[in-house]
Amino acid sequence: MYRRPDFAQPRFAGSPDARWEAAPADGVLPEGFFSTTNLPTYVRVDGQWKLPRRPRMDSALVLDADRVPRVVEARYVRAGEPVAMGFAEDGGEGIFVHATGLTGDADPGPEGEFKFMSSEVSREKPTDYTEMARVLVDERARGGHVVWVVGPAVLHSRGRDTLAWFVREGYVGVLFGGNAVAVHDIEAATLGTTLGMNNRGIPVEGGHAFHMRAINRVRRAGSIRAAVEQGIITDGIMHSLVTAGVPYVLAGSIRDDGPLPDTITDVIAAQEAMKEHTLRATAVIMIATALHSIATGNMLPSYVYDEATGDVRPLSTICVDSSEFVVSKLKDRGTHQAFGVITNAQDFLHVLKHYVEIEAARVAAEPKTHLQSA
Repeated sequence: MYRRPDFAQPRFAGSPDARWEAAPADGVLPEGFFSTTNLPTYVRVDGQWKLPRRPRMDSALVLDADRVPRVVEARYVRAGEPVAMGFAEDGGEGIFVHATGLTGDADPGPEGEFKFMSSEVSREKPTDYTEMARVLVDERARGGHVVWVVGPAVLHSRGRDTLAWFVREGYVGVLFGGNAVAVHDIEAATLGTTLGMNNRGIPVEGGHAFHMRAINRVRRAGSIRAAVEQGIITDGIMHSLVTAGVPYVLAGSIRDDGPLPDTITDVIAAQEAMKEHTLRATAVIMIATALHSIATGNMLPSYVYDEATGDVRPLSTICVDSSEFVVSKLKDRGTHQAFGVITNAQDFLHVLKHYVEIEAARVAAEPKTHLQSA
């Protein structure tokens, strides 16, 4: 649960309103601007502490016409817009970064006490699949927006069918990936291999070219959706996304083959397409991709904020990889709220599916209250 700051405390009694200075030119911030984090950041405006709209790290704060702060990347700041100034995060300059509101109430124990299993990320720590399943079932029930970020290892590890199940069952709000994720999924749908390997992981004759043949078929059709509608792609992740009406963002890279016509090769355009969904994210699952996970993490706040109700709650963020390195690097790049699961993609997806089915069945069997039934 999120613990709101108590602005009645003496430490905030003398806090001034935030100071604003006009941007000197389009895409240029005044020297001494406040640089945002992904933590709840309160800005004092007209004597009131307000959370900004569109929170994310590595950006600036501007003041909208209705006197509500808004987080915006420097490249989108227009000349003359009021930009929040200052370096202090303790409220002394009218800006307070609430770094402890999402840390929970757990007792850390006596300082300096010797403890086993004290590292944040370890393959030896137990994974609470029950809690992760509860998050997914709850988000589906409340109409949340769950962002899935996946790498091609999901395809090679036989997680393809399981991820397609999550899409069909309504647990995926949007899928982020690179060109390769879609290419290898479509290769599996059309040629029965992923990067030239059969379902036993054995390279087949001529398989080195199969992904290129899959790309060519989609390019001939015009798009992934067109290839599904024409019966070229008949199963798998991309087929499930198209038929279920779930959006996806394929962000290209310099090493892409093809690419597929749906792959966004302009990195700023890809970031904007992803940002449309990170702004709405209510939970995030990242599986077997370092670069896309870190890129997504840099666009995420650490919390979900409902401006209409004022509700704030932690943004559940799960990072899955076979190596502690990827999870640690994601956390070191600022996504400190990420919970690490150290296992391979296939095992994670299969076990998570099992627990989600149990949780969904449990919820369905519960007696509905009058309010729920209405």
